[in-house]
Amino acid sequence: MQKKFILPIALVLSVVVLWVVFGGNKDETTELYTSPRQGEFVVEVISTGELRAKNSTEIKGPQGVRDFRINNMKIQRLIPEGSIVKEGDFVAELDRSPILAKMQDAQLEVQQAQSQVTQAQLDSTLTLSQARDNLINLEYALEERQIAVDQSKFESPAVQRQAVIELDKAKRTLAQEKKNYQTKVKQAVAKISEIEAELSKKQNELNKIRALMSEFTVYAPDKGMLIYKRNWNGSKITVGEEVSAWNPIVAELPDFTVMESLTYVNEIDIQKVKEGQKVIVGLDAVQGKILDGTVTSVANIGEQRPNSDSKVYEVIIEIAGTDSLLRPAMTTSNEIQVDRLEDAISIPLETIHAQDSLSFVFLKDGLGFRMQEVELGLINENEAVIHKGISMDDRLYLSMPEDTSGVRKTYLQDEITSNN
Repeated sequence: MQKKFILPIALVLSVVVLWVVFGGNKDETTELYTSPRQGEFVVEVISTGELRAKNSTEIKGPQGVRDFRINNMKIQRLIPEGSIVKEGDFVAELDRSPILAKMQDAQLEVQQAQSQVTQAQLDSTLTLSQARDNLINLEYALEERQIAVDQSKFESPAVQRQAVIELDKAKRTLAQEKKNYQTKVKQAVAKISEIEAELSKKQNELNKIRALMSEFTVYAPDKGMLIYKRNWNGSKITVGEEVSAWNPIVAELPDFTVMESLTYVNEIDIQKVKEGQKVIVGLDAVQGKILDGTVTSVANIGEQRPNSDSKVYEVIIEIAGTDSLLRPAMTTSNEIQVDRLEDAISIPLETIHAQDSLSFVFLKDGLGFRMQEVELGLINENEAVIHKGISMDDRLYLSMPEDTSGVRKTYLQDEITSNN
């Protein structure tokens, strides 16, 4: 009868023991440790960029339309981007409607100016003809006064004197009218010259518009691969969009001999980036392809880019050498080498805790732990260099222990004092 209960009791005891061993500690937190690492330490800023040619030939639309108060020109036709073109090949067609309206207005103004010239010529002809007739009449009147003087020799002195006076008046009137005639001629010439100058101005504007009309068809100025202009938001221009008259660039012909990566660095990291820093550039399209680069430009003013919550700064990285694989608009991964130490002791950032403007780590100390102040050096995305406070034999907590009440703290100043 006793043997009948021995087996069930043994099974129950086994279950209890197993629960205590494997299930009873599930609520306890597992403590993880790490040790310092010694070796090369690299501080880098990582960003994504896009390839572009450093130098390129711009393909522009009409450049004088602002003179006629045209601010934008709509694109009607475009050949595909990436097309290989030769000099003189068709690239794009822009809408001529605005310039056509300006040409019609200019033609009307030229016609009006021509009419004004004709009218002025007719007016001058009539005015001067009347003036010449008047001079002839005055000459006849002068001749009559002279005859009167000659005949007055047989008259009384008073009559003779009156005839002489009338003769002098006729002479002065004729002389004055001759001067007036010369003035009228000069006035007529000046008026016609002024109207003809206005006509010439209107004609020149019309000729300029006609010349601009041909520029609305855009041709390649050289041979190369066609790359279209980017809008302010990074998108490429397409049919139906407008080209600004202030900067009428439609496309570019890039020079592939020197390429650069255009990237944007956030405002937190931009202080680390300087011109001349080396960059490791990778191509997303070609796995394993690594290129050398150098930072050649860092923007001084930040900007708000689409899909970005913070300000970013434009950084240009020039690619060393040439490679036939490189094409504009390829995506690059850029590792900007900010600083490098050949031999340094570093620890993960998770082990570092700030307290009262000091930096501490939790070190395993026998069966317990203590807080140790450390002096930090360079910091990258994952680790920090430690100048003082720990040794390679120390074991560090990767997270803060649960109960830190009464924990012992060791300060660097205390260590220095004790060593002295």
